[in-house]
Amino acid sequence: MKKILVTGGSGFIGKNIAESFLAKKYQLFSPTRNELDLSSQESVDRYFHRNEFDAVIHAAVKPSHRNAKDVDNTLNTNLRMFQYLLRNKDSYGKLINLGSGAIYDNRYYQPKMPENYAGVHIPIDDHGLCKYIVKQQIDMLPDFVDLRVFGVFGKYEDYAIRFISNAICKSLYNLPITLKQDRKFDYLWIDDLMPILDHFIQNKIMDKAYNVTPNESISLVTLANIIQKQSGVDIPIIVGNSGLGLEYSGDNSQLKQYIPDLKFTAILESITFLYNWYVVQKNSGVLDINKLLVDK
Repeated sequence: MKKILVTGGSGFIGKNIAESFLAKKYQLFSPTRNELDLSSQESVDRYFHRNEFDAVIHAAVKPSHRNAKDVDNTLNTNLRMFQYLLRNKDSYGKLINLGSGAIYDNRYYQPKMPENYAGVHIPIDDHGLCKYIVKQQIDMLPDFVDLRVFGVFGKYEDYAIRFISNAICKSLYNLPITLKQDRKFDYLWIDDLMPILDHFIQNKIMDKAYNVTPNESISLVTLANIIQKQSGVDIPIIVGNSGLGLEYSGDNSQLKQYIPDLKFTAILESITFLYNWYVVQKNSGVLDINKLLVDK
């Protein structure tokens, strides 16, 4: 079995990887921060001195979103984490970096952005700038690839701010579904990411970057209506501003060429699964209604 290091194992994507078929197919290692502190050069060097891997899935990130507890030095910290992994590249075969559509600069988003649009504008925000700087290095490194995820959703995401989970949880408490403005997104069901990661682990990397997006974009209002119907209750849907905001979507033709038999779960099927999962979480007392009362 191949040995795979998953950074950010306690995060949203890391938890889903641990529960996926990848955990049975490979030896997955998701060290705690005490075992591997990616922000410390000494810790990273020490860890790789003792361990070697066939691949690294780099999903760790210091968050800078609106619900982050600490946004100080996020750019510095995230760049250092990548640099410390890079300096130990002789200890693993390939690195699969989970990047973001933020690399294309949120001021100039266009529908279905191609991979080669990265760099046309330098992102103005720290999150996008970090993805751009990392991309510059990945371009020069063999067996490194940047997988640009846009609106991935699923179990364990932050339901206080992530739209689909937030809307589902609000519907469970008969609270209005709210959004600042309608926009179209490329929402990828988290389970659909797993066979993509599997393919990159198993096969030769052909290009340096891939947009990991579904075939069709969907608007937030459409999603809200689907969730409202799923709940069976006429929950209000409140939209703050009229019109459509900038679309956040990527062209996935390069990914489909690399993985010809690639399939995506229908949005209704994935939302139904996630809705039922949150019903269990609510009944188990896991959900905190206070996280839903104030929009962040």
